[in-house]
Amino acid sequence: MAVRASREIVIDAPPEAVLDAIADIEAVPTWSSVHKHAHIVDRYDDGRPRLVKVTVKSLGLVDHELLEYHWGRDWVVWDADRTAQQHAQHGEYTLSREGTATRVRFDITLEPSTPLPHFLIKRAKKTVLTAATEGLRGFVLAGKGSLQPE
Repeated sequence: MAVRASREIVIDAPPEAVLDAIADIEAVPTWSSVHKHAHIVDRYDDGRPRLVKVTVKSLGLVDHELLEYHWGRDWVVWDADRTAQQHAQHGEYTLSREGTATRVRFDITLEPSTPLPHFLIKRAKKTVLTAATEGLRGFVLAGKGSLQPE
């Protein structure tokens, strides 16, 4: 059964700064408690990550994922190959300018490889949503997100 979660926040920064922070993949473990390691395998011609290997830990379970990213002017999406812990994953950030700030919507859908009790799903959702939104906000506001091709 697929698990879906979403959250919206406003970050006091322009959309370009938010996308640059998201694109700084190798820094993700510094602001996301779920991510233990992130490495860019391949980039698009503009420097944005295309294929990324990550190690994540949630509910005490460690997983290794290969993510394929696609980028737009005000969005980014990724899909994960099948892993030991999940059959599929789709994530996305959608951005919209609000004056000098940016409304950020984060959506994730994943299909665990084994059924999980509701209370564990609820705990995992909270952890992932907090990392993906509040963690991102802190990183952007600290001014640390920047696109730096290898």
